[in-house]
Amino acid sequence: MAGAIASRMSFSSLKRKQPKTFTVRIVTMDAEMEFNCEVKWKGKDLFDLVCRTLGLRETWFFGLQYTIKDTVAWLKMDKKVLDHDVPTEEPVTFHFLAKFYPENAEEELVQEITQHLFFLQVKKQILDEKIYCPPEASVLLASYAVQAKYGDYDPTVHQRGFLAQEELLPKRVINLYQMTPEMWEERITAWYAEHRGRARDEAEMEYLKIAQDLEMYGVNYFAIKNKKGTELLLGVDALGLHIYDPENRLTPKISFPWNEIRNISYSDKEFTIKPLDKKIDVFKFNSSKLRVNKLILQLCIGNHDLFMRRRKADSLEVQQMKAQAREEKARKQMERQCLAREKQMREEAERTRDELERRLLQLKEEATMANEALMRSEETADLLAEKAQITEEEAKLLAQKAAEAEQEMQRIKATAIRTEEEKRLMEQKVLEAEMLALKMAEESERRAKEADQLKQDLQEARDSERRAKQKLLEITSKSSYTPMNSSTTALPADLPSFNLISESLSFDFKDTDMKRLSMEIEKEKVEYMEKSKHLQEQLNELKTEIEALKLKERETALDILHNENTNRGNSKHNTIKKLTLQSTKSRVAFFEEL
Repeated sequence: MAGAIASRMSFSSLKRKQPKTFTVRIVTMDAEMEFNCEVKWKGKDLFDLVCRTLGLRETWFFGLQYTIKDTVAWLKMDKKVLDHDVPTEEPVTFHFLAKFYPENAEEELVQEITQHLFFLQVKKQILDEKIYCPPEASVLLASYAVQAKYGDYDPTVHQRGFLAQEELLPKRVINLYQMTPEMWEERITAWYAEHRGRARDEAEMEYLKIAQDLEMYGVNYFAIKNKKGTELLLGVDALGLHIYDPENRLTPKISFPWNEIRNISYSDKEFTIKPLDKKIDVFKFNSSKLRVNKLILQLCIGNHDLFMRRRKADSLEVQQMKAQAREEKARKQMERQCLAREKQMREEAERTRDELERRLLQLKEEATMANEALMRSEETADLLAEKAQITEEEAKLLAQKAAEAEQEMQRIKATAIRTEEEKRLMEQKVLEAEMLALKMAEESERRAKEADQLKQDLQEARDSERRAKQKLLEITSKSSYTPMNSSTTALPADLPSFNLISESLSFDFKDTDMKRLSMEIEKEKVEYMEKSKHLQEQLNELKTEIEALKLKERETALDILHNENTNRGNSKHNTIKKLTLQSTKSRVAFFEEL
């Protein structure tokens, strides 16, 4: 009895020691993961687990997002996961997304995984039209997205129609022009072919460098009202706070950089902004919901912290990450150069092999033709030899007949003819015999000449036969000899594939290497400026080219606004710069009077 009680007590204590868990589903831009979380876990515990799983160290850009009654919210790091207003059904779903955006993606995004997650998120926002992108820039971005996915353009592999199933352009852009999918693909492919040699991370970074100059990139919009009750939009991004007309999300009416803001707070639905200059009155606005104010405050605090951090020296962790990233970039660059050299050698070897095969085929054809010529020469020589033999026999026969005629003539002359008539008749016969002998001699001479000519033809045929045999011997000797330097053009032992041995890819980064890398980076900057100018020219050319196919009646309000900004020479950065040239006091007063 006591043993049974003890066993039940130990079992119940074991049950109490087991922590209660719940299932969480994390959705990233390209994957889904599930975790078993303890009930006592705070937001930071779950967030750190996700970051460790992804191998992500630049955690300050990201957060776990969920939705409450059609309002976006972010998981708080210092609050228990289940204390948030999340659905009770398991698995509890969170979206792992970028919460804050960099001012300069190339300088701030260090890890490749960070760049990739930003690329996927920004690409989706452009395709979903949450970020406005003009048509010509959409085509350029699409070409970089294709480079990131498919690698270098190969016309034998990437044939017409290979992008048919890809979503690369916003539907707004497709509907705006009288262009078929094939026409769009042709223009995307033309730019895609120019990106040869760019690795996936490089193509994705080029995508982000172009996207970060779009007016709506990284901006979170919220509906607000000022003191007068005017409906406005508040934009929160990496640079500061911006006030927009609800009908124009591209061009802000007022901007307040983060370095001009001292304090941000809210009470219920009222939001208060205190400028850095204490002589300037605070300005206030109202939002639609208290929950929205909480979200605005989170975004303001996070963006302000990052804004100030960018203007200070990098922390030790960031310096270490950047150093590792530089080394990794240099290593990958050397790997790519090695691969490019090996690929070039393989291509040269394949071209040499193809040339040798073509030459061998040509030599085989020449040998076949020489054999046929030799056979024809032998047949001709046999015919001429037979004809010469027949002619010699005929000449001998004619010579024999001529001799017989001569003998007959001598016999007739020796015969005594007694009568004149017999004499005359004999003379006539003698004359006829002489004439016949003369004809026989002429015919014999002609036959002898013909026999000599046939002998000469036979000799020429035999000479031709000897030359044909000599040429055939030369061709046979050439086909058996391979004129190829094994040290430079020899084909690899296993042509269809090649392996990189890890030992051959180890590098020692010395000071000279880093100096050389720095010089290369400076050179790349100069080249980038030249490419940017060339890129702008290409964008203008494409815009002009497809302008005739535009359906004006399908232009959206944002299309019209963008065209007006372009015609005025306004861009995202110079617009904000112009707005901030005014004093903070005048901007606050302008906001109050809107």
